[in-house]
Amino acid sequence: MSFEFALPTGNHVEVSSRAAIEQQQAAQVWRTTLFPPPSPEKSTNIMANSASHHVPPSDQPVIANFDSAHLIMGAGVAIFHLTTARVVVCYHSRDRYWFLPKGRRDAGENSGTGAEREGFEESGYRNRLLPILLRHRHPQAHSASTASSPFVTEPVWTQLMPMPRSAQYILFWYVAETLPPDLEISLTQGTVTKNGEYQVPPPFPAGMTLEERMALEEKGYEPVRHRNTGVNEEEMLYESYLLPLEEAVGKLRGTIMADVVGKGWEAVRARKARGG
Repeated sequence: MSFEFALPTGNHVEVSSRAAIEQQQAAQVWRTTLFPPPSPEKSTNIMANSASHHVPPSDQPVIANFDSAHLIMGAGVAIFHLTTARVVVCYHSRDRYWFLPKGRRDAGENSGTGAEREGFEESGYRNRLLPILLRHRHPQAHSASTASSPFVTEPVWTQLMPMPRSAQYILFWYVAETLPPDLEISLTQGTVTKNGEYQVPPPFPAGMTLEERMALEEKGYEPVRHRNTGVNEEEMLYESYLLPLEEAVGKLRGTIMADVVGKGWEAVRARKARGG
């Protein structure tokens, strides 16, 4: 099954309502090409997970107003290990549920950086946002370095959730990747020299393809999971695992996070197919 992705035309990415409806209808069938072909002994479980996953449609636009005292901005992230087609999933050891790392952004922090930081704090895996081929409605930057690229680091899903005391929580879901070995080492050494402060990783190189990125890892390389990165007692209860995509979707079934993984990996595959 193939999927269309709207590409820049002029300064905007145009998305027709018909195209969006067709994409949603196709997604309801789920994606038989989303994951690498399963081995025969695993095919039954994978089909069970895929068939039971419902891809939620977007809600209707809303009009609402919140002052700064009643608004919370947060970000979450699906962290992929590209070479093994796995994704980081967290588990709450006391309350016994699976989730993707997420949380409130710090004051003055942009949402993308907040997603990377929360991903590291809650899972222990360093990560950076991955530019992907994604349908969106934002204008392209006029900078010469970015204007020609169809790959963006925009949220794949956004959630609006009420919080106690009449506060509104807005949560942006991003797609990221684990870091290559050399960058992982340099940031780990940097953390030591800066008294444990979180080190923001440099962005994914603009001219690098996914094939070139994956070639930076030797066969069998396992991304580093740092211990005790949680910032409070609650986060110290979190466990994290790099799971095969179909297993992760199964554990997240019934939540928007299942489609963050599905839509995110679909966009990764689309970029790779494009040669980016």
